Amino acid sequence: MTDFAAIGGWELPAELEMLRDTVRRFIADEVAPAEAALEIGQAKLDSAQQTALQEKARAAGLWALATPERFGGAGMGVLAQVVVAEEAAKCRLGAFFPAAGAIAGDPPSVIFHGTPDQFERYGRPIVEGRMPKAFTAISEAAGGSDPARAIECRAERDGDHYVLNGSKTWITHADRAKWGVVYARTGEPGRREGISCFIVETDTPGLTRTPIPVLIANSPNELHFDNARIPAANRIGEEGAGFALADEFLTRGRITYGAGPIGIAEEALRLTIEWAKERRVFGGLLADKQGAQWMLADCRIALDAARLLTYRAAWKADRGEPARAEAAMAKWSATEAAFNTLDTCIQLFGGMGVSCELPLERWFRELRIKRLGEGATEIQRMIVARALFA
Repeated sequence: MTDFAAIGGWELPAELEMLRDTVRRFIADEVAPAEAALEIGQAKLDSAQQTALQEKARAAGLWALATPERFGGAGMGVLAQVVVAEEAAKCRLGAFFPAAGAIAGDPPSVIFHGTPDQFERYGRPIVEGRMPKAFTAISEAAGGSDPARAIECRAERDGDHYVLNGSKTWITHADRAKWGVVYARTGEPGRREGISCFIVETDTPGLTRTPIPVLIANSPNELHFDNARIPAANRIGEEGAGFALADEFLTRGRITYGAGPIGIAEEALRLTIEWAKERRVFGGLLADKQGAQWMLADCRIALDAARLLTYRAAWKADRGEPARAEAAMAKWSATEAAFNTLDTCIQLFGGMGVSCELPLERWFRELRIKRLGEGATEIQRMIVARALFA
C-alpha cells in the first residue's frame, strides 16, 4: 500500500524549495537595495536600473521561466512559476513588477503557436533580453469579462494585410513595449470562432497609445486603431482561431496571477506580526490582545487555503488536465484573501498603516486592482458555478 504520509502531497518537492530559496535570496540581496533608493511613490525602476537588475537575474537563472526550453527558456512548469511568483512579489514594486521587473524574458505565450519566423522576429529578442516585455490586448470598453462576445475591434483582410479599427483598454506594459498581441474580430459578431490573433508593432501608423490614470502610479493604456495596416504574415494561427489560442494563456495566467498577491500578503503579515510584538497598547503588547490575534489568525487560514488551491490548480495544469475551474478558484481565493489581509494589516498598524513610509498602502491599492485583473472575482465565481452544473 502506498505510504501517503511519507509522500506528503501538500509539500513542495526539494527542487522547488531550492528554487524558492534562490528567489528569496535574490529579493533580499539585489532587489531590496535597488528599491531602497526609490523615491516614495515611484512606479518603477528606470530603464538603466532595471536592465542592470535583469542581468543579475539572468546570471542567477531567473529568466524566461515560462518559455519552453526549445525556444531558449527555462521551461518551468506552472507550479514552479507559482513558487517564483509568490516570492518575487515580496518587494515594494512586486504587484506589477515582480522582483522590481528583474525576472522577465517571457513573450506572450501565443507566440509559441506561431511560425518560426514570427518567433525569431518577435519572441527571441525578448527571451534574449534585447527587447522589453510585450503586451496582450484582449479587453475592450464594451466588456473585458466576456471577450468572446464583447470584442468589437475589427480586422478586415485587404490583400496581404489586415486593416484594424477599434480600441483596446486596460492594456498593461503597452507604454514600453515594442510589440504586442491583439485579438480582433474577423468573423461574425458575438462568436468566439470569429476572433483572430495578430502581432502588432507599437510604431504601426494608425495606432495610438493613451495612458489611463488609475489609483496606482503604474497606468495601463488604451490602444486605438484607425485603419492600422497589419501584415497578414503577423497573424498567429488560422483566421478565426485566435480565442482558442488564448484559452490556455487565460487559464494558466490566472494561476500564476494569484500567486503574487499571496506573496505580498505574506510579507504584509510578517511586518504586522513583528509590529504587534513590539507595539505597546493598554498596558501590554498588541500581540497579546485576543482581538488582534484572531484577526491575524483569520488571515493565516485564508492565505494558506488560497495557496493550497493555487498549488492544486498548478499541479493539474502541469499534468495536462483541465483546470479552468481550479484556476478560477485559485485566482478568486488568492486575490480576495490577499486584499483582506492587507486591510487587516493596515487596521492593526493604525495611522502608520496608511503612511507612505511603509509599503502597505501601496500594496492595498494594487491588490484592489488585482481583484479585477485576469477576470473579476464575480467572473471566477461564475466559472466555478458553471463547472458544478456541467
